Amino acid sequence: MKTKGRENMVKFAVISIVLAGLILFDLTVGTNRISLGNIFDYFFFPRQLTSSTVFTIKEFRLARVITAVVAGAALAVSGLLMQTIFRNPLAGPYVLGISNGAGLGVAVVVLGGSIWGFSHSIETSNWMILAASGLGAAAVLMLILAVSMRVKDVLSILIIGILISGVVASIVSIMQFFSNDVNVKSYVVWTMGSLDAVSFTESVLLIPICMSVALVLYMFSKPLNLMLLGESFATTMGVNIKLIRVVVFTGVSILTGAVTAFCGPLGFLGLAVPHISRWIFNTSNHFILIPASVILGAVFLLCGDILSHTMYAGGVLPINAIISVLGAPFIIWIVFKNQRTII
Repeated sequence: MKTKGRENMVKFAVISIVLAGLILFDLTVGTNRISLGNIFDYFFFPRQLTSSTVFTIKEFRLARVITAVVAGAALAVSGLLMQTIFRNPLAGPYVLGISNGAGLGVAVVVLGGSIWGFSHSIETSNWMILAASGLGAAAVLMLILAVSMRVKDVLSILIIGILISGVVASIVSIMQFFSNDVNVKSYVVWTMGSLDAVSFTESVLLIPICMSVALVLYMFSKPLNLMLLGESFATTMGVNIKLIRVVVFTGVSILTGAVTAFCGPLGFLGLAVPHISRWIFNTSNHFILIPASVILGAVFLLCGDILSHTMYAGGVLPINAIISVLGAPFIIWIVFKNQRTII
């Protein structure tokens, strides 16, 4: 038992060092490369740097890295808990339709503008986009919570979530059909996901939201571990299944909704990282998997961000496309291996 504990500590130390290294490297990556020396001076001797360099590091590099770390951690934890609740290795943070709800809120502002005779763009109405995305995600959350209070079978909740996603996606498609080309392009750009559009103030705002929710979810690790053995067994052990569902669905919805509002929908990450965490630590214990998913989710999204800024010299590739390419091999591996130890 002590050997296993030491082994886990070593693994946590290694992935934490990898995370720190990627954070430093990502701070140097961008349109204009900034040296590690300048990054060091920014934190300890900012007066030695020009105002433009300080502004670039703060508003572009640091904001982007903070967003990548927080968003990656939030989506990874969300995916882990969805796979636990639904006992499905292919469940992810978007199965409840929260992302689609956020997308509908953005569509009402961006696409609805041309239908109703006014125009909005992602760039000029960022706070309006955030508000609309949050309201859309909250609306779907309320619907899912109402369903979860009445429906006992978790598979039925999963099916209803998928149906809600389909209906919302259809509404957005209809709005795209009636909208003009400029607004449709703005919406499509938003769906590609972006870490560069988040300001330093917005990135800092993400930290308390996601950290507080993740901490609350971590406190429910013990009942989540019991649910791995089945809801019937968990009930006999005194677990309040309805309460756990409400807490997890609410927590995941807040995490997913916040990330989607600030960064757009980021797929595959929440699906792949929990499996990587289980594979590395060889456990289903949420006391270990939740912090492991936090670190590895941040690592995964930082890798995607670095690749999106270095693979194409003419600009920045869509982060959603990069992380999908990174995550797809793991999903294919899961399908072909069909390991029974995943859940």
